[in-house]
Amino acid sequence: MVDTHHTFCRICEALCGLEADVEGGRVIALRPDARHVATEGFACPKGLKQHRMYASPDRVRSPLARRGERFEPASWDAALEDIGARVRRIHDEHGPDAIAMYVGTAAGFSVLHPVFAQGFMQGLGSRSMYASATQDCSNKFAVSREMYGFPFTLSFPDLDRTKCLIVVGANPVVSKWSFLQVPNPARALKDIEARGGKLFVVDPRRTESAKVAGEHVFIRPDTDVWFFLSFLRELAAVGGIDHERAARFMKGLDEVLAVAEPWTPERTARVTGITPDVLRAMVRAYRDAGRAAIYVSTGVNMGRNGSLAFWLAECINAASGNLDREGGTLVGRGIFDFAAFGRRTGTLLREDRSRIGDFRSVNDAFPGGLLADEILTDGPGKIRALFVTGGNPLITMPGAGRLRRAFEKLDLLVTIDLFVNETGSLAHWVLPATSPLERADLPFIFPLLLGLQRRPYLQATRPVVTQDGNQRDEATMYLDLCRAAGKPIFGSAIAQRALEMLTAARGWLHPDEPRSIPQELLLSAMLLATGNGTFGRLAEQTHGRLRPPHRGGDFLGKRVITKDGKVNLAPEVLLTAAKKLESDYEAEIARAGKLKLVTRRRVTTHNSWTHNLEDFAEPDGGTNHLYVHPEDAKRIGLSDGDFADVSTDVATVRVPVRLLADLMPGTVALPHGWGHQHAVGLSVAQKTRGVNVNLLAADGPERLERVSGMAHLTGFVVDVVPARGPKDDRSWSGLSEETT
Repeated sequence: MVDTHHTFCRICEALCGLEADVEGGRVIALRPDARHVATEGFACPKGLKQHRMYASPDRVRSPLARRGERFEPASWDAALEDIGARVRRIHDEHGPDAIAMYVGTAAGFSVLHPVFAQGFMQGLGSRSMYASATQDCSNKFAVSREMYGFPFTLSFPDLDRTKCLIVVGANPVVSKWSFLQVPNPARALKDIEARGGKLFVVDPRRTESAKVAGEHVFIRPDTDVWFFLSFLRELAAVGGIDHERAARFMKGLDEVLAVAEPWTPERTARVTGITPDVLRAMVRAYRDAGRAAIYVSTGVNMGRNGSLAFWLAECINAASGNLDREGGTLVGRGIFDFAAFGRRTGTLLREDRSRIGDFRSVNDAFPGGLLADEILTDGPGKIRALFVTGGNPLITMPGAGRLRRAFEKLDLLVTIDLFVNETGSLAHWVLPATSPLERADLPFIFPLLLGLQRRPYLQATRPVVTQDGNQRDEATMYLDLCRAAGKPIFGSAIAQRALEMLTAARGWLHPDEPRSIPQELLLSAMLLATGNGTFGRLAEQTHGRLRPPHRGGDFLGKRVITKDGKVNLAPEVLLTAAKKLESDYEAEIARAGKLKLVTRRRVTTHNSWTHNLEDFAEPDGGTNHLYVHPEDAKRIGLSDGDFADVSTDVATVRVPVRLLADLMPGTVALPHGWGHQHAVGLSVAQKTRGVNVNLLAADGPERLERVSGMAHLTGFVVDVVPARGPKDDRSWSGLSEETT
């Protein structure tokens, strides 16, 4: 008999409503929920096939212990006893900061997972937290803290009412709207044009989004900061600044306009490739719309000046009067005022600095690009143990070859995951997590606490199926690890004891179910505390429950938590960083004529973890390709199907070539998330031949962006030549050769 359950997807921000058909304790089909209050029958291929990934025979179903070069199944008691003993020893001998954690993106798509992961680190007293955000979005957090007082004060475009939208370095049709929950992104773009609005897509590639709607504008990779400088300057020149609004709600306008003053459209065109006429036409469209927004994402974030570029984009939206205006950019409301809570408790506002490089923590985490140095550099605070939860840093982080060598020197490496991925292949212990379909949940932090939804709503999901092995949800795992290490969760013996008693009580009531904290009870407490009823009542509303819609005028002067309550358009740290723009500009001119590499993603791939399903790995022949403009290919001596060697001062990778006229000449593109040859627990992905583009990127304190600690993962210069070696050696597996 087939039972149908309603749930929602938790592999990206879209959180699409799903119907799950269950038979014999297994999900046999997933469909979009046509009656969902927000997603209205939309879902992507990844979400609709995720149950097949979770059912893989490669799935980790019990703790795995390293025994030499192999992994062997072990009991939870054995795993906790060994891990706890090692943690206690390292803690006693080297101090709490010698124990670190890396939190990956997957951890964020659950409510309890990141809360309890942080609680584990608080219990240890360790500051050594690292997060995947420093690969793709910490610039937004760092800038938001400086401008608005809190890192999670994140503005977003009012897509339903804007009359002009400028999208820079984003491809929502494939990658969705980062942070903002927008189902069916293609329709959202088409709707802007359908109601007579203007849409510009600024990108080094004519992306899938640019093909759906709007006017595409080529820009040379990693020159966004100069585009925004001349945009702001020109906006001021044509009367596009709302001085009265800025004086009332903001400070620092004159200072930021002074930064932009030298950067005329004629001057910046030399590096961006955007002609002055095109830039001025965009500025006029933005000014004349009355309701307009600029939106940026990872293509900007991951560049050399990601923080400065995002800061300027925010300043344009704010100074033009579009911030906190319907049709401009809005700041949503979650189920409670998270920024006020952060100011009151200090949450996400730590002021400590890294041992290596003296970087300030962002969102209470240090830059991932320092992790290898923190492991390899002797001295107090050297990292000797690492917990990796919901992530795969050996694929996603810069300098992956060097990071692999660092991980091999750890006294303890524990991964918490569904599979033994590249990072897990080096672990001493792999702990099996539940899948999203096996746990109760609410929408994750961005919609729940920040209201980052196109249409605000709440939804609760119970587990669709029970786990088919000895997995545990992450919250339960961290509670158990705290007990094993003799360190109470959240640093509170009362919390540890209370949660253990509740977990034991649940075990008595449900003796046939796997060990778990009472997830629904904890989630219900969160809802009740914020006036949103119980988990059970919300779960009865199977298609979600709408919340009040967004409105403008409820942020400025009301929810900005800087000391004076005003938006700071000219934070000192960003004004200081902007002083290097002249030298960066000269360096950019010197790089003219050199190829720059950008990343890209297919709609069937999600970061590094969907390639273990043939449907997602095979459409491109089980590999990524280097996409090259035909003009550049002819100059280099490459044809479609040839192999090329792509080099930086860090590494060389060999990859097959495809010609792509959609690229701006001088740009090559190499999709990220590939390079699974070292993953002993991914039987499908391990056979693919793709290469890890992040092997080409540099890590270390001298190569990170100072404001946010982010690595430079896109828009960097590469050397591309026909593959060296015998002509018949074209089936090479794609593994890299490190040059440093």
